[in-house]
Amino acid sequence: MPLKTKMPRVDPIPFAVLFVFLSSVASAQSKSFPIKLDTVHLPNSVQLHERVISGGLPVGEAAFKELSDLGVKTIVSVDGAIPDVESAKKFGLRYVHLPHGYDGIPEHRVKELAKAVRELQSPIYIHCHHGKHRSPAAAVVACVTAGLIEPSKAKSVLTLAGTNENYRGLFDSAEKARPLSEAILNKIEVEFPETAKVPPLAEAMVHIEHAHDHLVAIAEANWTSPPSHPDLHPAHTALMLQEHFTELLRTDEVKQWPEPILQMLRDSETDAKAIVSNLNSGEQPDSKTQKELKHFADRITANCKQCHQHFRDKPLSEKLAP
Repeated sequence: MPLKTKMPRVDPIPFAVLFVFLSSVASAQSKSFPIKLDTVHLPNSVQLHERVISGGLPVGEAAFKELSDLGVKTIVSVDGAIPDVESAKKFGLRYVHLPHGYDGIPEHRVKELAKAVRELQSPIYIHCHHGKHRSPAAAVVACVTAGLIEPSKAKSVLTLAGTNENYRGLFDSAEKARPLSEAILNKIEVEFPETAKVPPLAEAMVHIEHAHDHLVAIAEANWTSPPSHPDLHPAHTALMLQEHFTELLRTDEVKQWPEPILQMLRDSETDAKAIVSNLNSGEQPDSKTQKELKHFADRITANCKQCHQHFRDKPLSEKLAP
């Protein structure tokens, strides 16, 4: 006569817990990306995938803390400026520097970015300066090439991030990105430096961009130090911008640029000098002076935009076209 085996009583609670767990996993997997994140210190942050977020430059400990609070483990900068590695380390974050320009993302950099989002500890925060142009394009090519998102999502990411369509090189790179096979990705060898050597010209343009952004913030604060950036001194900021234009115009490479571009640089240098002259008294500018200052600043901004559209933002193939 066979022995009767008493089956152990199964508590139903674990099944309930398992059901909730599986439901939460399914919900996470079904989340529709890209989505705009509600961040305070990370401008234009967009999440493309569970592993990847695109956004603007993290500045100060509050920004790095917000990254840490989001669970971010690795920061990838595609900006030309030297990353703030030390601040990142305070919050246990790894920095990787893979800079590229506005005229498109070269093939070797596309592969490096794909390798980064595939293998580095995630979530990964990819940033440029503003988070509107280079970083969303970089995040798209990385995710598409690594097989994390479909190529059809490329344009929706750039639209959500606010990428200007004048950046044709970036749109071209994003829309042409296609997934690579696992075998090819496995063969790619990449070093992930904390800081990369940036060509002098690119570094000079980064300095101009940052100084111009600071001047815009000062103008919006009626030519005083803005509350969000009290360390900015109006006259000194304008002087730095003037010097950056002066030094750029002295370089041999820039002297070979087309005359219309050179003239815009010379005009911007002159306008920056006029701003410095008006601010040197140290007194709060009256309404008439503020109007004049705005005129000079607006011309610098217009020249920057025109230069970018005609010289910086085009795909390389258009730049080299006769």
